[in-house]
Amino acid sequence: MATLTPEVRTITSTLEATVTGLDQKLEVMILPVSDSERAKLFYSRLGWRVDATPPWVVQITPPGSPASIQFGPSLSTAAPGSASGYLVVSDIVTAREKLIAAGVEVSEFVHLGANGITPGLDPERRSYFSRATFRDPDGNTWILQEITTRLPGRVDPGVTSYTSARDLEEALKRAAAAHGQHEARIGKADPNWPEWYAAYMVAAATGTKLPE
Repeated sequence: MATLTPEVRTITSTLEATVTGLDQKLEVMILPVSDSERAKLFYSRLGWRVDATPPWVVQITPPGSPASIQFGPSLSTAAPGSASGYLVVSDIVTAREKLIAAGVEVSEFVHLGANGITPGLDPERRSYFSRATFRDPDGNTWILQEITTRLPGRVDPGVTSYTSARDLEEALKRAAAAHGQHEARIGKADPNWPEWYAAYMVAAATGTKLPE
């Protein structure tokens, strides 16, 4: 029994320890596929970028994403088709239409309702609520999720960025619509609109209080 004491103490100490002050950026997820070339063709058709890698690895990055997927014959022991993940889009209707135009079978829309998953788009188009799914040739599942305003604490307020021109364009459109409502409330044109736009876009991206 005495020989177990140091081990128990070590485990307890490890569980209590935390890592702070260290950037840990998710770079790549490994996807289990049965045919790398077939998977490469499928994701390339979606407009995902094929990155430079060693010959036994395929790495592909979705447009506007800081993280990538990898697959190859020796990278995973998981069953092909057993993976799933989320793809965040700012306009789920447009995203679904473009995927279908590329020959991908996409599910109908669903949203998070009061009693769970409910058919159709969220009536208010709230962030995180509307979804649709599609699968790659092996059956790996991707969940499209519409997010336009982040929940508090999900993004560091000191690091706000837009990873594509399309992403920035959509953010500007939402800011313009909100600013129009702001000017209607104050009853006049707002000469400081650049400052208001900047505050709104950072708040929307980080989940902090939106300007009024």
